[in-house]
Amino acid sequence: MRLAAPRPALSIVVPVYDEEGNVGPLHRELTEVAVQVGRPYELVFVNDGSRDRTLERLEEIATGDPHVSVVDLDGNFGEAAALSAGFDSARGPVVVTLDGDGQNDPHDIPKLLAKLDEGYDAVSGHRRARDGKFFTRVLPSWVANLLIAVATRVPVYDCGCGLKAYRREVLAGAQLPRGMNRFLPAILGVDAARVAEIETKDRPRGSGSSHYGLSRVAVVVRDLFSLPLLVRRPAPGHATAGALTAAAAVLAGLSIVTAWTRMAIPAAALALGAAIAAAVGHNVARFADAQRHGVFRVRRILHGSAAPEHRHRGSRVLGQEPPADLPPSLRRAGHDPLRSRP
Repeated sequence: MRLAAPRPALSIVVPVYDEEGNVGPLHRELTEVAVQVGRPYELVFVNDGSRDRTLERLEEIATGDPHVSVVDLDGNFGEAAALSAGFDSARGPVVVTLDGDGQNDPHDIPKLLAKLDEGYDAVSGHRRARDGKFFTRVLPSWVANLLIAVATRVPVYDCGCGLKAYRREVLAGAQLPRGMNRFLPAILGVDAARVAEIETKDRPRGSGSSHYGLSRVAVVVRDLFSLPLLVRRPAPGHATAGALTAAAAVLAGLSIVTAWTRMAIPAAALALGAAIAAAVGHNVARFADAQRHGVFRVRRILHGSAAPEHRHRGSRVLGQEPPADLPPSLRRAGHDPLRSRP
């Protein structure tokens, strides 16, 4: 059984979606690095509803490696939810994340761990030399990251880098709505003074094609206005979302009236305010829903240490089921660790 296995000191969480050509090489690299680090470890691959043979490849890997767990989600929930599922399954006091496409270099992990050991709660990679076209990928990403840093006051200037290290208590109970992984670690409510960023490598994708495009920049800009509220602890709930929605309706009405009087500039300003209030209200509501109901469903979890048996958990929404070895203070019914941190 899984629970009989020794608790790892390091958990490496990898969300994957249609990465059948990358999971094998990535597993080999991660194993090499984890062995060099010298800490008991586990590799947690989260299959986010892949349509290719990614799951089959992961099952083969898990069968031959007792350090591997495969969390198979019951559908495609997005990278934020896949990370949340990986955090829920990870058992180590230190959790490292990286993308499943091979662009993050696993050999940078020891640098993140060394920085974390200096007393930080979260360490993020910063890809100084980005792989990709400057005007369509690098420049928009740079602008978006600068805006995120200003909005959250957290000194991370490459939020899109999947290579990050966290202390586990920072992640306890994390339920990230779709797209909110772009704002890690700020969205977790980590104290800005306890966040560090170090330079890491950016490599060409191993195989396949990117799942992201320019459209995500527009989504980031849309969500930016929500961040000052969402990074607060306790985070606002449905009452705040309702007030923002009502404000959006009032502003929209005023915009229509102003436009009727042919005052174009004030009307446009009111319309913009209405759109922003509506977007912020929507994000606050879905963040509150995520904390209450969870953001992913698990079909099954395959543990290499228990092969060939599968541990089935059905297709329930998870989020209120903390790992068995969390302290009792974090296991109270209805307790939300995100809301309790200062």
